[in-house]
Amino acid sequence: MKLREIAHSRTGEKGNTSNISLIAYRAEDFEKIKAAVTAEKVKAWFADIVTGDVVRYELPAIGALNFVMYGALGGGVTRSLALDMHSKGLSAAILDMDI
Repeated sequence: MKLREIAHSRTGEKGNTSNISLIAYRAEDFEKIKAAVTAEKVKAWFADIVTGDVVRYELPAIGALNFVMYGALGGGVTRSLALDMHSKGLSAAILDMDI
């Protein structure tokens, strides 16, 4: 199953750090997402762009996980030559993950 079937995502950035939130559509799917989507799996998923650590924060009250990815934006918005320097496309990319 693709993650997009049970969750949606938002992204943000600050400098060279991107954060991606995963929010379960239904509260009962949060535990499934929590078990399947680890910081290690997210780092591996984005291995071609993330050069630093990935830290996961859990927000069970709203059925969400937030991943902070250091060294993810090619130096940051003003320094990157990437087409998606603001990292908005990363939210679509993570939702393509099989769980």
